[in-house]
Parts: sequence; structure tokens; C-alpha cells
Amino acid sequence: MGAVEPQVQAVTRTPLIALLGNPNCGKTALFNRLTGARQKVANYAGVTIERKEGSFTSPLGRVFKVLDLPGAYSLSATTPDEAITRDVVGGLRAGEQAPDAIVCVVNATNLRLNLRLVLEIRRLGLPMVLALNMVDVANKRGIKIDSARLARELGMPVVDTVAVQSGGEIALLKALDLMPECGTDGAPVKAAPLSAIDAVPVEETQREVRRILDACVSFANDTGNLSEKIDDVVLHPIAGPLILAALMFLVFQAVFSWAALPMEMISGGVEALGAWLGGMMHEGVLRSLLVEGILGGVGSVLVFLPQILILFFFILVLEDCGYLPRAAFLLDRIMGGVGLSGRAFIPLLSSFACAIPGVMAARTIQNPRDRLVTIMIAPLMTCSARLPVYALIIAAFIPNRDVGAGFINLQGLVLFILYFAGIFSAMAVAWVIKRFMGANTHQPLMLELPSYHWPHLRNLAMGLWERAKIFLVRVGTVILALMVLLWLLSSFPGAPEGATHPPIYYSIAGMLGRALAVVFEPIGFGWQICIALVPGMAAREVAVGALGTVYALSQTGDELATTLAPLISQSWSMPTALSLLAWYVFAPQCIATLSVVRRETGSARYAFIMAGYMFALAYAASFITYRVAIAMGA
Repeated sequence: MGAVEPQVQAVTRTPLIALLGNPNCGKTALFNRLTGARQKVANYAGVTIERKEGSFTSPLGRVFKVLDLPGAYSLSATTPDEAITRDVVGGLRAGEQAPDAIVCVVNATNLRLNLRLVLEIRRLGLPMVLALNMVDVANKRGIKIDSARLARELGMPVVDTVAVQSGGEIALLKALDLMPECGTDGAPVKAAPLSAIDAVPVEETQREVRRILDACVSFANDTGNLSEKIDDVVLHPIAGPLILAALMFLVFQAVFSWAALPMEMISGGVEALGAWLGGMMHEGVLRSLLVEGILGGVGSVLVFLPQILILFFFILVLEDCGYLPRAAFLLDRIMGGVGLSGRAFIPLLSSFACAIPGVMAARTIQNPRDRLVTIMIAPLMTCSARLPVYALIIAAFIPNRDVGAGFINLQGLVLFILYFAGIFSAMAVAWVIKRFMGANTHQPLMLELPSYHWPHLRNLAMGLWERAKIFLVRVGTVILALMVLLWLLSSFPGAPEGATHPPIYYSIAGMLGRALAVVFEPIGFGWQICIALVPGMAAREVAVGALGTVYALSQTGDELATTLAPLISQSWSMPTALSLLAWYVFAPQCIATLSVVRRETGSARYAFIMAGYMFALAYAASFITYRVAIAMGA
């Protein structure tokens, strides 16, 4: 028999589709719609910029990988986000698969801005599909787009999408099915050199955009749209800031008013569980660990989940309806007074959730000085980790009563003042830093304003679920582990014979707390508070759990963390409570944030500077608050 020729089988890669578009075009919503739960989130190698990749199957059964690229206005990158997008599309990032095709997502209500990026991408010669997103909003505003003519003008398929609606991605899936098979034999599609983009003058690109718009887009003969009419009020130089202040004030009123019932339910559940465990178990080490250590610590933090979710509900609503970019414009003049751009508003707003994403979001600021100043003041924004501490002390020392108009709650008013104090101190620190760095001219804010629309329930539900999951995972991991460690340090060694203090006083934690009290006594902090400050370095809300464990171990009965407010109201003076509130307005107490600052700035020097100035401000503010409160007889 003759030799048999070996069969060579073609190796086919799963094609990679890159989603690309301007910020606020609905690109990420379309990515979520395509991939559902089949996605993974990481960072690009060497930087802290988020990388989202997923997969989906088309109606004809073709499998695609899809990459959600950072938003960009141009491939002539001016920010780290745009640099990542440019390098990935151009196949310049080592270890990154170059995309086989591009889905360019554009906002149908603002083609004049979005088409400039489309024309840049087209010059790379990659297979492309144009996703004309938000066509429903465009139709309501009287914007008529001839998709067939637009496809001929651009030389690529054009499909209508509504990323926020179920089925809004079907036309795109059908268009991808019509694309030729790609990725055979492991050979990626090669993009043209990026120099092909820079070789074209900007004026020529703008003329081409105007020509395409004249040929493909028409507008109804109306005198304006609803968004413009609303903006006449909310962006008014006098009415606008008043509306913003009123909205923020109402949010903090709701944090206390709406959360009362669910907090009582969680508190009652934790207390009932503690009582049941205490009754089922004999007195000893294991019972102390479960009741005073775990339930006393974790339960004290878990009870604040409703307040955190209510706060983020309002933030998500304002973001989804399109109001937050308007708030950036309103604050641009104030920020300009301290040398910042209004673009810093988005990173600072993100810091109300957590300083870490706020610090990372500062990379979108083009001016290096503005970026550094924004990073340095981001932790002064009142993050959600401070909320349990504020709520605990306010509930213990501030009366729950109306102080005006029948709906202004004193506790909510105090919380509003604390949040405002964080904002005011951040602006003051920014002004000082800019004076040391050398003043420069204020750069006016340029930001696209999306149309107003009703919040989408699916987006709200997903956002709240993510926040709840992050909080619960943190409670069940970091806080739980620290509470067990703190219980161990607070329980051993035991009290000597004839002891006159609770056993925790003689423990390792008690000795550490008494040593630190020498430093913190001038600002009113006793040894119990000093014990809680140490594990609170990992995360601010851990301090509440630590106080729950410390005071549970300090009692003769079985009190739990849910009764922590009356316990501290009996143990602390009003000056001490006010001093601790002032401390938490400034104190960094978050090692993870300092680590991210080091990565984002490329130097540990700025992380040490941040920790140093924030600790100094915290001590000074607490000292002044404590002494003034004593002098006033509080």
C-alpha cells in the first residue's frame, strides 16, 4: 500500500469583536446585553484600567468573544483610557489579541460628535459594523436618520440598537452573522498603521462629518426638546445649585427615615440569633467567640446595609436619568475656584462609594496636575464605609426629631453636614495643594450631556445587587476574619484574681488600647475606641464591628452589637462622640486606598504624603472639636 498523505485540519480561533465608542454612548449596556453573565472583569496588564471581556452566541450559532474597550473621543490619545483603546485596536499591546472586527457604538442623538471617531476607526481597514444606539430617544426628539444612506456613505453595515431594552441587540447579532468567517488558521486581521489616522487633518474629518450629516440626518421643525427645557432650569446659575443642594439634602434625610424599619428587623434578627445561641450553648470560649466575637462584631456592621443601599439607590437613579453630568457642570465654577476642572467631579463622586474607584477614575483627567490633586483629595469624600460609623454615633447622641417643616429630621441634617464637611475640606485641601504646585489657568469643562430619561429598573436592580454583594462579601470575609482575630486578642490572657475591670482590660488588645490612649487622650478617645481604630485601618466600617466586639466583651450580660448605640451613649461623653465624628471626616484608615494611590501615581511618596496630611487634619479637627465641645458644656 502506498503512503497516506496526512490530513491538515485548519485551526479556527474564536473571533474577537471589540466594542468601541465615545463615553455615554451605551457601549457598556450593549456589552451587558450581549454577554449576560458570560463575562469576566480584570485589569489590563501593567495598569489599573478595567478590562471587560465576554462571549456570546449569534442566532446562527456562531460564537464570538467581545471586548468592551474604554470610552474614547479619538485614537489620538490624551488620557490613559484612550491610550489603551488605541493600542488594543492597533494591535500594539503585547499579549493582547488584536480584534478581528469592530462594532462602533454611537449615540444616535449626537452623531456630530460620535462620527469623528467612526471615521478614524474606518481608516484602520478592519471589518466594521456601526451600532446606531439610542434610536428610540432620537426618534422622540425628532431626529430622523436614514440608516441605509448612512451605510452607503460610511461603507459599512449600520444597524439600530436600543441597548437598555430586551431584544435591542437583535439587529446587531444578525449583522455579525452576515460577516465573513474570520480567524482561520490562527491568522488575525491586520489593522493599518495608526499613522494613517494622524495623517488626516482634523478639519478634513470635520468637513466629512458635516457632509454625512447633511446627507443622512434630518430634524423635525421643533423649537427644542424636553431635555433642553429641563436644562434651562437645572443649569440655571442660581436655581441649579439650589436644586442640587436640595436633592442631596433629601437623600440624606431618606437614609435615616427609610432605613429605620429594615434596620430594626436586622437588629432584631441578630439579637434573636444571639439569644438562641447563648441559650443553646454552655458558657465558655466557643460561646464567647460566636456571641460576643462574631455576632457582636459582624452584626454591628450588617445592620447598616439598608442605609447603604438607600444612598446608592439615589446615586444610581441620578446617574441613570442623566443628571450627574449636569451636576459636574454646576460644580465646575466652584472647582475652578480651587484650581480644579469640573471633570474632577466624576472621580470625586465615585469616591462617595469608595475612594479606590474614585482614585482610579482620575486617570481620565488630561492635566497631570489636576489628576494628582484629584487623587490626593478623593479619600476626603465621605465613602460608604464611613456611613456605619456616622450612623452609629448619630443614633446614639443625636435626638431623632423634626426640626422644621415637619419633614426635616435632625439626624439626617447632621449626616448632611458631615458629608458637606468632607466636600468642603477636599476643596480647601485642593486649593492649598495647587498653591504649592504653582497655580495654572482653569481649563473649562467640556462634557457631553446625555438626554434625560426615566431610570431603567434593570440597571437599578443590577447596581443595587452589586453594592449589596460587595458589602456582604466584605462582611463575610475581611470583617469576619478581623473580628475573630480581635476577639482572640481581646480574650487572652484572662483577668487576674481579684480583678476590678472586665477581662478585656487585661488582654493583649486592652494593653494595646491603653498604650494608644496616651496619644489619643487629648482628643477624648478612651482605650476602647483606640482598640477599634487599629483593625479599622483595613476598612473604616470595621471599626464599628470592633466596637461591637469590645463592648460585648466589656459587659457582664449578653448584649450584642445591635445594642451598641445605647452602650456607647452611656460610656461616652458628647464631646467624645463629636470628636470621633470629626476624626472620621479626615482620617485615611484604609490601607487598600493608599496602595491604589501608590500604583496610580507610580510612587509611594504620594501615599505617605496623603496618609500624613489626613492624619494631621484628623487629629487637629478632633482636638478642636473636643475642646470646643467641653468649653460649651456639651
